[in-house]
Amino acid sequence: MSKQLEDFIKNNREEFSDLEPRANLWGRIEAELPEEFIEKKKEAKTFSLGFVLRVAATVIMVMGACFFYYTHKQPATVSLAAINPEYARQQVQYTSLIASKRNELKSLAKTDPALYSEFTAEITKMDSTYHKLNKDLLTSPNQEAVLRAMIRNLQVQTEVLNQQLNVIEQFNEFKNQQKNEIKSI
Repeated sequence: MSKQLEDFIKNNREEFSDLEPRANLWGRIEAELPEEFIEKKKEAKTFSLGFVLRVAATVIMVMGACFFYYTHKQPATVSLAAINPEYARQQVQYTSLIASKRNELKSLAKTDPALYSEFTAEITKMDSTYHKLNKDLLTSPNQEAVLRAMIRNLQVQTEVLNQQLNVIEQFNEFKNQQKNEIKSI
């Protein structure tokens, strides 16, 4: 019997295709089903333009703060002794020597401020070069070469300070000689 039914449907398919269900048929069927069988349609969530702009502004501010922190953070210090212990000892020696020579030079500030400012301007330039080398030491692939340059800078600073102090000493001797000559006349 089922074979006969199948044959009947196959033979009369066109007559079955011309009938269409009513438009509200599925709505009525869905209304009669229990709630657990009905799949609820998910509503598409939409965001307002104001919300999207606030989120974008927040993301940009956070990224800007991270960028600012990354570019302005204080660099870590490098242990000079880890790179080369001998250079580290020399650096300490020259630094203390320069500090004492600068203190000697400060005594000139009272007697001849113009000469003192000229001398300190030269030392300040070399000192700024030293600090730039110190910053470069952190990122340099050849740290020992940068350290050698730093030591050489300190040596030159020491030599310049010695020359400046010699000039001051000679100047003071010249002044004393002139005073003595004036007294003897």
